[in-house]
Amino acid sequence: MKKKISNKDKEDWKNFLKSKEKIPNKDLINKKNIRQEKIKKIDLHGYTIEEANKNVEQFIQKSFDECITKIIVITGKGLRSKNIKNPYLSKDLSILKYSVPEYIENNKDLTKYIIETADAKIEDGGSGAFYIYLKNKNKIK
Repeated sequence: MKKKISNKDKEDWKNFLKSKEKIPNKDLINKKNIRQEKIKKIDLHGYTIEEANKNVEQFIQKSFDECITKIIVITGKGLRSKNIKNPYLSKDLSILKYSVPEYIENNKDLTKYIIETADAKIEDGGSGAFYIYLKNKNKIK
């Protein structure tokens, strides 16, 4: 079914074609508000809890200063952790997979840089890794 174009619409179209008015490019307008994704990765395999926490804290601060948007933190799954063999240590709290995210959540100096943390996709380490999405340095006062 064809719909007829009104005479007014035809006239408006002719006037538009004659005018030198420019239409704003919506794609360019929206791109101004989008940060280009910059990703860094840190691998904490083999670190003690204290070493891992210290290194991840420094890494987050440095990444924020460098305007990184996403950090991939590889903790491992804790399958080869030596702490599992020690019955006096809690398995869940001694593995970096659990302790590093908890450290970050409880560190107010770090949370001011972070938008959110999320589980990693399988190609980035799956359950042995997680993402940290950082705020835009230029928008923090």
